[in-house]
Amino acid sequence: MFNPDTLSLFKNTETPFYFYDLQLLNQTLIACKKAADKFGFHVHYALKANFNQKILDAVFQQGFGADCVSGNEVKAAIKTGFNPEKVVFAGVGKSDREINEALDLDIFCFNAESVQELEVINILAGKKNKIARIALRINPNVDALTHKYITTGLEENKFGINQWELAACVNAFKECKYLEFMGIHFHIGSQITNLDVFKSLCIKANEIHQWFNERGFQLKILNVGGGLGVDYHHPDENPIVDFDSYFQIFDKFLERKPGQEIHFELGRALVAHCGSLISRVLYVKNGLKKNFLILDAGMTELMRPALYQAYHMIERLNGYQMSEIGSQISDLKSQASNLLSPTSNLQPPITKYDVVGPICESTDCFGKEVELPQTKRGDLIAVRTAGAYGEVMASGYNLRDRVKFLYLQ
Repeated sequence: MFNPDTLSLFKNTETPFYFYDLQLLNQTLIACKKAADKFGFHVHYALKANFNQKILDAVFQQGFGADCVSGNEVKAAIKTGFNPEKVVFAGVGKSDREINEALDLDIFCFNAESVQELEVINILAGKKNKIARIALRINPNVDALTHKYITTGLEENKFGINQWELAACVNAFKECKYLEFMGIHFHIGSQITNLDVFKSLCIKANEIHQWFNERGFQLKILNVGGGLGVDYHHPDENPIVDFDSYFQIFDKFLERKPGQEIHFELGRALVAHCGSLISRVLYVKNGLKKNFLILDAGMTELMRPALYQAYHMIERLNGYQMSEIGSQISDLKSQASNLLSPTSNLQPPITKYDVVGPICESTDCFGKEVELPQTKRGDLIAVRTAGAYGEVMASGYNLRDRVKFLYLQ
């Protein structure tokens, strides 16, 4: 991912900063769009993953819709150019102001998460004499088999409407004349790598869909959310996820009626691999039991490891280039094989480090016992696969400067 020209640019850029490979981003977006179009599926990009303006511009240019979870995300999508007819507004706690603004912008749909929210949207829409289109976010009680902090589809989670509340929702739609019931919506979690989980979601969605059919509701939209995971351990081997296999699961197992639209809300799978957090080593602390690399980036720049023990591959950028070493060895062999030293002698020594940041919190740690070439003050470090839930979660804690950006066009 990092060629010599890019590394040269890094050395002259103040750290820390996010590096975005827009070429890889566009390749990923094109692969996703091609796979979705094969089945006539509609994909909305989840802005919460990354709302960097150049990222949004690229997503918009490829023809995706927008999945928003705040009023400001809705406004950012519209400002970028997304058609309001392709903007959906989800979130368990929409404020009156946010609902009113979205109504004024004539967005496509609200993904409602409680009976009370239906009543509130109906009142606010009535005051404007508008009809609010609604999809019910239903809790299917499907285990995403992912980290407990990013599981959202169980009955113990705060998200969505539980199935025993569906009758109350039906009554609300009968009474609320400013609501149009468009469809049903599910989202069971994030960073899901076991595709069988999505098969389980389809089976449960079919049951709930049939429940509404039996009560006379002809739904236009089946929204199955997102959650498709990426390979954090091998970002260079698997830079683009297998969108074909993902969409095939829904084509095979999700039952749909003629003319029904199937919607997805993908975020991480589209943008995670295109971003890396680039930092510089401030200090190396060698102890009896632990060695620490203290970086100029911390949890203020990338919260995921501190928030839910997320793994990111960490690499030193200005160390030995092993491919170059291999080429040098090859040349030496052809010239004087008897004089060649063992290749292992040319490799830098490997040391285990706890890679940490400068923030005054013990949880400010990117990785423990990370194996890296022996590292010194001033070396550049890349924290990979940071394009999703990285920059967007950055903060000014400790009165830190806001993180900067660098792009590969």
